[in-house]
Amino acid sequence: MKRFIPAFLIAVIGITIAYFMIDQPKVLKVFNPIDVNPELVDESLRSVDKLHRVGSFSLTNQDGKEITENDYEGKIYVTDFFFVTCPTICPKMTKQMNRVYDEFMENSDISFLSHTVMPEADSVPVLNQYAKELGVSSDKWNFVTGDKKQIYNLARKTYFAAVTEGDGGINDFVHTENFVLIDKDKRLRGFYDGTSKEDVDRLIIDIYALIEEYKEN
Repeated sequence: MKRFIPAFLIAVIGITIAYFMIDQPKVLKVFNPIDVNPELVDESLRSVDKLHRVGSFSLTNQDGKEITENDYEGKIYVTDFFFVTCPTICPKMTKQMNRVYDEFMENSDISFLSHTVMPEADSVPVLNQYAKELGVSSDKWNFVTGDKKQIYNLARKTYFAAVTEGDGGINDFVHTENFVLIDKDKRLRGFYDGTSKEDVDRLIIDIYALIEEYKEN
């Protein structure tokens, strides 16, 4: 003999499931090299499936100050790679990053880190003028220059932001639209097209999700 579940009970179950689905905060994936498009990952790291973190670095910001990983201790931050005279994707990226900056201007837990891929041209004074024109504070958004090989290794072996391969030499060049979201534990939590308003909207939502995640921990 078949047993039938009353219609009202089915409705209650459905509403309960929907409530919990809506009520649960979004949980962002933690990305390790094995989870990322292999074209973005240095060949030496493609099989790494756990414990990937942003390691040590030392660069110089628009104020001439040394910036290291310690400046981002306990911070959620967004990073990208650009150059000041870029006429194509960089202005679009800067416009979108500015949106994120404005959204979280009052939140001291959120920071930004932009690396020039042309350190030979983008000196401290050049970056300082660029930041002034944008009207942003180095307390929140660092534009950094320094050793080209270090910057390119960060793009390819740490943040997985660049498709191209190279050795960071004189003829090497990185050009990428990717924004990367890093959590307070220096883990990679998202990748976004910095030229796309829709994708940057997703980034903003994901930052709020990370804020909530750390509130619960």
